[in-house]
Amino acid sequence: MPELLVDFISSLDGYGAADGWPGWWGLQGPEYLASLDEDPAADHLVLMGANTYRLMSGFAADGEPGTQGLAGLSKVVFSNTLEAPLSWPNTQLVSGDAVEAVRGMKTTGSTSMRTMGSLSLCRALLRAGLVDRFRVVVFPVITGSTGRERIYDGYPDVALDMTDNRTFDGRIQLLEYRPRVLAGPPNSDSDA
Repeated sequence: MPELLVDFISSLDGYGAADGWPGWWGLQGPEYLASLDEDPAADHLVLMGANTYRLMSGFAADGEPGTQGLAGLSKVVFSNTLEAPLSWPNTQLVSGDAVEAVRGMKTTGSTSMRTMGSLSLCRALLRAGLVDRFRVVVFPVITGSTGRERIYDGYPDVALDMTDNRTFDGRIQLLEYRPRVLAGPPNSDSDA
């Protein structure tokens, strides 16, 4: 069965973006950018929502570092507001229930998937028990005043078993886990 990887970039304080800051908070280094091309998940089908599609296709069109390879990736955008055809190459538009669509892709498909941004999509997929791996790349910045899009707001309690970690450019941390959604705090009668 294909796996589903939730993939985030984050400030240390858990924001996915910040007003006035460039992509990757301007802290991407050569080692991190090279890792994007070497990533075993690079051939996964990329899943995203409409807001992430608009943002990332715009970054790619503007030549933002590290986005050149995104055009060649197979992508699925879940949206009830966008209209086909989408301008970004290799992008399929799917309307309707994203959780049910991904459940079907995992059941009948043969290609592993990963998300890109798309906070509400990722939250819904995790709650539905469809996420196999959870990867966060933490950039060494705190965006308390300008941060927006808090990644984990609205998430259930989740236990994370670490499967991998790396440091890039002496400052950027990759943390990878297997998630387990909990019904409540660990060691209580309600944990799942």
